[in-house]
Amino acid sequence: MNHYETVFILNPVLSDTQIKETVQKFSDYLTSKGAEMISKEDWGLKKLAYPIQNKKSGFYHLFEFKIAGEEIAAFELEFRRDDSIMRYLTVRLDKHAAAWAEKRRERKTAKK
Repeated sequence: MNHYETVFILNPVLSDTQIKETVQKFSDYLTSKGAEMISKEDWGLKKLAYPIQNKKSGFYHLFEFKIAGEEIAAFELEFRRDDSIMRYLTVRLDKHAAAWAEKRRERKTAKK
């Protein structure tokens, strides 16, 4: 199982319940495929660097998980099929990036 991180941007016109349902849908999809969810983060509404689909902001979310590599293509296909997703990026983390992500999570929990 490889360690991955996915950041995706949701359409800013969605309601809070629609955002939660969409995030839960992708989380459930990963767990149904045997993924181990490590972290889920809601980064909130942020201004985009450039307009996407004539929108100037979007709701950012981050998933950190472990899954078999062959499942990633199907996971990204689900992002392409969903109209509420404006952009997404999935990155495979090496051991150094995974260690940095763990430190980032620890700092975030220490601030709270």
